[in-house]
Amino acid sequence: MKVTEHIRQSAEQTQFSFEILPPLKGQNIQTIFDNIDPLMEFNPPFIDVTYHREEYEYKELPGGLLEKRVVRKRPGTVGICAAIQNKYKVDAIPHVLCGGFTKEDTENFLIDMGFLGIDNVVALRGDAVKSETYFKPEPKGNAYALDLVHQISDMNKGVYLDEDIQNKAQTDFCIGVAAYPEKHMEAPNMESDIHFLKKKIEAGADYVVTQMFFDNSKYFAFVDSCRAAGIEVPIIPGLKPLATQKQLNMIPHRFHVDLPEALIKEVLKAKTREAVREAGIEWCIAQSKELIDAGVPFLHYYSMGKSDNIHKVASTVF
Repeated sequence: MKVTEHIRQSAEQTQFSFEILPPLKGQNIQTIFDNIDPLMEFNPPFIDVTYHREEYEYKELPGGLLEKRVVRKRPGTVGICAAIQNKYKVDAIPHVLCGGFTKEDTENFLIDMGFLGIDNVVALRGDAVKSETYFKPEPKGNAYALDLVHQISDMNKGVYLDEDIQNKAQTDFCIGVAAYPEKHMEAPNMESDIHFLKKKIEAGADYVVTQMFFDNSKYFAFVDSCRAAGIEVPIIPGLKPLATQKQLNMIPHRFHVDLPEALIKEVLKAKTREAVREAGIEWCIAQSKELIDAGVPFLHYYSMGKSDNIHKVASTVF
């Protein structure tokens, strides 16, 4: 079922969803199941599955030549989504990236997803890999999420890269895209960010999921700005319980979000790791309750491969 259909059928009740990371290659599917199992009591209509590009490095060879070597792989999203749908009978939503894919790779990926009966995808540009200062698309790949949305929308209309392909059929994907209540780090300003978000909606995107944030006022202001700009699709807030003191520095650096001073003070005065986790959980509970009172369609939690703190939040909220 499409995300937009889940929202329509919810009778305006806020629903629970979450996102998982693929395990590193060498681990098995049980790693994922162990993190999903505790959260199924909250009846998530869908589970997002992120996609992580291969990580590689260049090793200098004698003579000065460089050899590209893959140093980290993750199992394929196709197989993970199929396993989730088969075991839990809920919708699995794969992330589709520009980075690391040619347009033909993307088309083949989407054909596989359609074959598996997957109704939803999230279209993302993706980040630069560690060896890049700035994001670089693949040759013959999509450079921006907007281009990717256009390609998926074209396939929904039965338009493929090769006009002469045989047995082509229209796909029927519900398309999600990302948004940033505190602005994407590469956007020159918020107005520009919202302008291009609207372009993605006009190209065929059906709903929006936000980057994590820790100050609800920034989400509410962002939604107001989107509505003023004519963006009317659902905007689903993304949340993450802060779990360690290290994340006070890591999260702003990696995700380019601000942490409220009150949250920082609560974490810094915590004397143990468990006390830090409890502070993060309590903050996320308060965020969740306020967002539910505001009538958001979903609360979407970023698990980062662990579910115990999200379970504590959901146990209180849902």
